[in-house]
Amino acid sequence: MRVLLFLLAVIAISECAFRRIPLTKGKTLRKVLKEHGLLESFLKSHKYSPSSKYQLYGEAAKVTDEPLTNYLDSQYFGKIYIGTPPQEFTVVFDTGSSNLWVPSVYCNSDACQNHHRFNPASSTTFRSTQEPLSIQYGTGSMEGVLGYDTVTVSQIVVPDQIFGLSTQEPGEIFTYSEFDGILGLGYPSLAEDQATPVFDNMMNKNLVAQDLFSVYMSRDSQGSMLILGAIDPSYYTGSLHWVPVTEQGYWQFSVDSITVNGQVVACEGGCQAILDTGTSLLVGPSYDIANIQSIIGATQGQYGEYDINCSNLSSMPTVVVHINGRQYPLPPSAYTNQDQGLCSSGFQSEGSDQLWILGDVFIREYYSVFDRGNNRVGLATAV
Repeated sequence: MRVLLFLLAVIAISECAFRRIPLTKGKTLRKVLKEHGLLESFLKSHKYSPSSKYQLYGEAAKVTDEPLTNYLDSQYFGKIYIGTPPQEFTVVFDTGSSNLWVPSVYCNSDACQNHHRFNPASSTTFRSTQEPLSIQYGTGSMEGVLGYDTVTVSQIVVPDQIFGLSTQEPGEIFTYSEFDGILGLGYPSLAEDQATPVFDNMMNKNLVAQDLFSVYMSRDSQGSMLILGAIDPSYYTGSLHWVPVTEQGYWQFSVDSITVNGQVVACEGGCQAILDTGTSLLVGPSYDIANIQSIIGATQGQYGEYDINCSNLSSMPTVVVHINGRQYPLPPSAYTNQDQGLCSSGFQSEGSDQLWILGDVFIREYYSVFDRGNNRVGLATAV
């Protein structure tokens, strides 16, 4: 019986991956396997096994999973390796930027001292350029130099990858972060100094089975996943809905409106948004966000946060994001951050900027596919 269930599971997930059909409306494949004690063995046996379909891309093409750690629902990061022999780094896989950089031994900032630092002298494959690099993020910045070396993400080895070696990381934002650097997954036009992004190199060298990647963000500390080269139906229910990218820099697309109880409360007449794994909250223009905070009953607290009375969660409204004719509800449990008996709003103001940022608050609810081959985003209800 266990063998039969295992074989049926293999067939089911293969058909879903090949034909992009959803699982049944009942239990997900992941739940069925887990209930029968087969999930762990299934993942171990099939995580890195390309199907016959994927073999058409060549022996080097892979489908591979990169486990992500959820740190307090604010940062999701995983492991990469740079150089020969490989040096390990923890990075945020950030769809809101396009450069890869890590701290280096050239950097004496507190942020660098507290993290792993890349040593070019210890890598036989490192190639220097002496070209400067400077990146400004929404919070934090870095300065450094560019170099080339072998970068390994899970089972994918990318030779001659350009990346930044930080020489300065001013301020405190990176000092106390749980990650060392950032691996950008945005479009090439977003990259500073025209540095080729890691995923673009994977595509150019035919290292991934399909020119797409997908992200599942768990609410638990473990269980989140970046899937390179494939869509994994075990991480979502129902079907994927596709949204065309409107501008190839960020993963940007059109939002129809944002409503509460059928009434438009923000993004009236439509607006532009980006899907950003490197932003923990859902960010929008100050006027719209203030309106949402008022409707959900959030009051301004310290450090720009908005406080919520935890006892009100059961009576708070669902906020619905309308995208490409579909509704994406965010219940109070999704947009409320809970920590040690205190609750705060997952919505944040970004001044007068008209570009909305759908960060981890949104992605935890919706499994997200970033399809470079067709310049579109796929969204489905996460398990």
